[in-house]
Amino acid sequence: MNANSLISTNNLCKYYNGGKIKALDGVTSEIKKGEVVVVIGPSGSGKSTYLRSLNLLENPTSGQIIFEGTDITDPKTNINLHRQKMGMVFQQFNLFPHMNVLKNLTIAPMKLLKMDKAEADKKAMALLKRVGLADRSEAYPAQLSGGQKQRVAIVRALMMSPDVMLFDEPTSALDPEMVGEVLDVMKELAKEGMTMVVVTHEMGFAREVADRVIFMSDGKIVEEGTPDEIFTNPHDPRTKQFLQSIL
Repeated sequence: MNANSLISTNNLCKYYNGGKIKALDGVTSEIKKGEVVVVIGPSGSGKSTYLRSLNLLENPTSGQIIFEGTDITDPKTNINLHRQKMGMVFQQFNLFPHMNVLKNLTIAPMKLLKMDKAEADKKAMALLKRVGLADRSEAYPAQLSGGQKQRVAIVRALMMSPDVMLFDEPTSALDPEMVGEVLDVMKELAKEGMTMVVVTHEMGFAREVADRVIFMSDGKIVEEGTPDEIFTNPHDPRTKQFLQSIL
């Protein structure tokens, strides 16, 4: 593992039904600091399982995950400490419905990072301003559009000052006209040098923002390369077939 590596996986496997279903089948990968990696592939190819394994939301059957030099698959590792350094944004926004936006954003840093309320509020407002939602701090989730909720969910992850952001199909539950506002926030993060791993069907985003594209199929990494290599000149027939079916 080189010094620039942030997360690496070594022969990662996730099997169900006694090995009949191989959601991940020997995935070895490396995410470098400051890199934007976009993971694409057909439904059921293992993309989300791979992403969710990176912070052990999915416990792998076997294999290793090294995050910032620590083997987080080791049972002795305090996974919660490492999770604080990994921001996660899901398809569904998972905001607390009974709390306003500001409270949703400040609860974790106050509890886990022992940030005081004034500092947490100040940071939350600065981040809300960045994503164009400074005027919605008092609103409740039910009063927000899907795109606004997802932008709040991204801010909630950023409140913990993570070293990497993991996005699991962050726009797939959104109406088409709201997709752009969420992707714009993600593009800004990428420009600022945030390490990001993104599972998405948004090929335009992958092409524009990714440093590297990983194509997965049947629980394996089939091919990886720059967006240009993958989209313009894919080598594996499965990659070609997938891209033909969606582009």
